[in-house]
Amino acid sequence: MFGKLIRNKKKEGERGQSMVEFALIVPIFLLLTFAIVDFGMGFHAWITVTNAAREGARLGAVGADSATIEARVRDTAGALDDADLTVVVGNAQGNTGEAVSVQVNYQYHLITPLSSILGTLSGDTLGPDIDFEATSQMRLE
Repeated sequence: MFGKLIRNKKKEGERGQSMVEFALIVPIFLLLTFAIVDFGMGFHAWITVTNAAREGARLGAVGADSATIEARVRDTAGALDDADLTVVVGNAQGNTGEAVSVQVNYQYHLITPLSSILGTLSGDTLGPDIDFEATSQMRLE
């Protein structure tokens, strides 16, 4: 009987413990989850920018003009926001053996409010926007 009283007393004092633990863990868990999603989307944007620059340089190497190269780069980077994408084409339709270069810049906007945390950790080098840049050069055929 004495053991039963102690057991019941212990349960009454721990009623809100799981709710408090849940309230403490959920923000950390959500922050980690959103950071993983944001990293994945940023990585996808970086790979897309790199691939778009390579596609544009390849098209330029076979003799396309600047407008066609830029159209191909924008088409290849179709999953990205076109307003944040800039394309610079150098030496399109030059002489055989010279290099055509394609530079693609993209400003990626973080989808989660991690910019203040990233800014604090990185000394304000990373903010709400991250700039991705890729340059590709190929010799004209």
